[in-house]
Amino acid sequence: MGLISSILLLPLAPVKGVLWLGEVIQDQVEQTLHDPATIRRELEEIDEAAAAGRLSEDEKEKAQQAVLDRMIRPGGGTAPAGGSENL
Repeated sequence: MGLISSILLLPLAPVKGVLWLGEVIQDQVEQTLHDPATIRRELEEIDEAAAAGRLSEDEKEKAQQAVLDRMIRPGGGTAPAGGSENL
């Protein structure tokens, strides 16, 4: 990059920094959400809550399925709006 283009693009440096920071945060969140230890811990917490009576059997199954769906889906997260779920 030349000197003139560097000078002209200097005002955009904070924007590039914010975009980079957003990408780093997104990568970290995705790694945490798809980490096998995190998924195992969430499933154990669901089992403990069900054993303590804080969750019904139906709520337990739905919570477990939500965790497993997040693990299985390539992008994680929830199903697109209007999508059908196989329950």
